[in-house]
Amino acid sequence: MAQGVLEQKLFERGLSWKVDSAGTNGYHDGESPDPRAIKCAATHGIDISNQISRKITPDDFLDADLICVMDDMNYHTVTKLAPPYSRDKVYLLMDFAPDPPFSFVPDPYYDNSFERSYELINLACEALLTKYNGSVKELEV
Repeated sequence: MAQGVLEQKLFERGLSWKVDSAGTNGYHDGESPDPRAIKCAATHGIDISNQISRKITPDDFLDADLICVMDDMNYHTVTKLAPPYSRDKVYLLMDFAPDPPFSFVPDPYYDNSFERSYELINLACEALLTKYNGSVKELEV
């Protein structure tokens, strides 16, 4: 959902960043998003149905200006995968949110909390765009 939310916000502002998303394991490579995530995003006018899951690659650390992760476990995994010169590109997405109710985006898969995840992602993406406005060209979420 984060990719779709951020792409929509960029479109609305006329900004042309490249946004991509990737996972830390290859369990779901080639799959579409969870149907519940697709439905939640669609209720907010965002179509994520054409996204395809893939695993983060070494090129992502070279290409991306920012790499935003959803939770602490992914933060630690991604910073371990990152070359030393790229570790300062990795952030928790919620680090950008003002006074966030959570320090991370909880995984909605098990408790079906997709709307809560959407709201947190939306809050953080709005703040991220305010902070970086036009200065980022490629972002990995």
